[in-house]
Amino acid sequence: MAIPITVLDCDLLLYGRGHRTLDRFKLDDVTDDYLMSMYGFPRQFIYYLVELLGASLSRPTQRSRAISPETQILAALGFYTSGSFQTRMGDAIGISQASMSRCVANVTEALVERASQFIHFPADDVSMQALKDEFYGLAGMPGVIGVVDCIHVAIKAPNAEDLSYVNRKGLHSLNCLMVCDIRGALMTVETNWPGSLQDYTVLQQSSLSRHFEAGMHKDSWLLGDSSFFLRTWLMTPLHIPETPAEYRYNMAHAATHSVIEKTFRTLCSRFRCLDGSKGALQYSPEKSSHIVLACCVLHNISLEHGMDVWSSPLTGPMEQPPEEEFEQMESLDLEADRIRQELMLTHFS
Repeated sequence: MAIPITVLDCDLLLYGRGHRTLDRFKLDDVTDDYLMSMYGFPRQFIYYLVELLGASLSRPTQRSRAISPETQILAALGFYTSGSFQTRMGDAIGISQASMSRCVANVTEALVERASQFIHFPADDVSMQALKDEFYGLAGMPGVIGVVDCIHVAIKAPNAEDLSYVNRKGLHSLNCLMVCDIRGALMTVETNWPGSLQDYTVLQQSSLSRHFEAGMHKDSWLLGDSSFFLRTWLMTPLHIPETPAEYRYNMAHAATHSVIEKTFRTLCSRFRCLDGSKGALQYSPEKSSHIVLACCVLHNISLEHGMDVWSSPLTGPMEQPPEEEFEQMESLDLEADRIRQELMLTHFS
């Protein structure tokens, strides 16, 4: 006797013939507390994302029914903030785990397409000066327009032969370069670098470095820790401070640079798919890098909507590969060293 088997077509559910939507979940049917606990964001923020991404998530096809943009966004937020395709998450919005995976892919690409809209340096001189003033007000470090650092995000092994993503702890990861302002808003995000690359190599090869080397922001600089080389546009701490001015410089540097450390902790706390607590991202390096970038876009959008970057409950810092020995990181750039010495003499003596 033949046993009938029902095969669910995930593409049929997702896109739909005649573009009718599958709406098993309504935002108006649940409380704000439920949305925050399940998806990590309030109702008005989700409505904004529906308006922002709706056109990209409503591509008509020849199939019969589609999952609505609203449901796709909830599925993606559920994954970003929990780090897993839990059965209860799909059940809550009425879709399968396979459909959830497709929703995450669609929403991720829609957010990546809009990354430059939300992640960028200020375009005008007034805003750049405001950045400097805000950083100076924090710890007395002049001329700073951003703090830079790298963070590793664990991914599955691309294949047995490819060791380029194996970091110094022997784990597969992406080494992601980011720059933030004093509020924790990200102004540069590069998520595609293999985990085997050391931080200074990532920066050296980055578009961020080319941008600053071209002299786009004269009389301004970023702050980076001792895993980077000193540059005319990148101030690093002294490895062995000796004078009172050098100690004061290092203290101001550390207080200012801590902004991006807090930003990393908040990013990983809000988007648990990045912190490794539920395991590595189970995607190719390219797709994983897009997920990281999508979370960074959402981070900046949340700031624009008044969600304090420090409002998420902070966990301990994500465990990172050990940093390099710092002795070799002192720069041979004489002009950069002159600028740092002048900075200490003028502002910290």
